[in-house]
Amino acid sequence: MSYIEGVMFDWAGTTVDFGCFAPVNVFVDIFKNAGIEVTMEEAREPMGMLKIDHIRAMLSMPRLSKLWEEKAGRAFNEEDVNQLYAEFEPALMASLSEYTSPIPGVIPVVEELRSRGLKIGSTTGYTNSMMEVVVPGAKAKGYSPDHVVTPDDTNSYGRPYPYMIYRNMEALKLSAVRKVVKVGDTTSDIKEGVAAGVWSVGVAVGSSEMGLSEEEYNSLTAPDQQAAIARTQQVFKQHGADFTIATLAELPALIEQINGLLAEGRRPGSVK
Repeated sequence: MSYIEGVMFDWAGTTVDFGCFAPVNVFVDIFKNAGIEVTMEEAREPMGMLKIDHIRAMLSMPRLSKLWEEKAGRAFNEEDVNQLYAEFEPALMASLSEYTSPIPGVIPVVEELRSRGLKIGSTTGYTNSMMEVVVPGAKAKGYSPDHVVTPDDTNSYGRPYPYMIYRNMEALKLSAVRKVVKVGDTTSDIKEGVAAGVWSVGVAVGSSEMGLSEEEYNSLTAPDQQAAIARTQQVFKQHGADFTIATLAELPALIEQINGLLAEGRRPGSVK
């Protein structure tokens, strides 16, 4: 019988930084400094990508592209992308240490998975220098995966490319993509898992896709919480998620369910 051997977690919005606020606030600020007001929805839409790719994706949005052209008198170019990123990186680095707290429930779930013999890998849209802040910050608070891969380790081919997952699999000696689960909080995470051929799982509460802070989420009524979860899960499903969960607390049981599917000969992408 085939069993899941490892789980690939995203970082911000999945295991740390409830709501994924560290980068989104900076994206809003750098565009505002350039004279363009962006919405939180626009800032979040490409979330999970390598951050320079995220900026390029924002500039490619029809509304923002038009505003940039009106402001600059021409279409945006790579020099504009690089200038915005040059502003983005130091601004993010200045605040990143404040956003390394594990999302509630993450630590016991990881302990449970490890007790079953699973390896814990991780992928991210952050660069190595950013993760030099996040990894030790999270470790000091109780969360530390077995391996970390950033787009810097894959020649800047971040999500939705599958290579960060493959680098984790190699380092952790995982034998097959069907024995790996990818868990994330953005559509980029889902696409990464689908591209890699692993089981792709979207987690709703705390996600960038939901876009609520912990305080905002907890202030909702139970029906409103369920509605927000359902909306977020529907987006993940539309982008190819094999499964969605409300919180990571559901993950150990889901992995048992996937083990049963593997025993039946099922593969990622076969669950509708």
